[in-house]
Amino acid sequence: MKLFTKLYDMALKWARHRHAVRYLSGMSFAESVFFPIPPDVMLAPMALAKPEKAWVYALYTTLASTLGGVIGYLLGYLLFDSFVQPIITDFGYQDKFDHALTWFESYGVWVVFLAGFSPIPYKVFTLGAGVMQMAFLPFLLASVIGRGARFFLVAALMKWGGAKMEAKLRDYVEWMGWGVVLLAVAAYLIYR
Repeated sequence: MKLFTKLYDMALKWARHRHAVRYLSGMSFAESVFFPIPPDVMLAPMALAKPEKAWVYALYTTLASTLGGVIGYLLGYLLFDSFVQPIITDFGYQDKFDHALTWFESYGVWVVFLAGFSPIPYKVFTLGAGVMQMAFLPFLLASVIGRGARFFLVAALMKWGGAKMEAKLRDYVEWMGWGVVLLAVAAYLIYR
């Protein structure tokens, strides 16, 4: 069954859509606040489809993601007890959120940079930064640098890889897709 190849082809088609930058920006913003799918899944095919615009796409992704992070920070700072805390508790994420807060105590602003660059859920740390009342300017700088480094790296790999990268991704997209599914299932079973 070629499920991921079809999805990959659809993503490349959407990447060429005239409103693709808006969709990418919206997805980047939402992912920093609540959305579970990272913007890389849209940024990569867009950079492959139009390599001459890869840096522009990375910039839009970085700015929208950082703006979403600021909203997450403000939610944590201003509305944690009345709005965010009940949601975290209802969804059973309190222990994971408490763990993130202990990272803040140990690593401070570096944890925001790490969450911005890595696949660690950035949204958890934007809320945590607000709850911990982290100084805003260091939070903002760590977010811009961490998110920017990640998204510009993705754009660079796609731009420099070009048509060869697209062909290779197409060859291995099924293996990679099912591998991600297996990793997600394993992570769920380990952390539930």
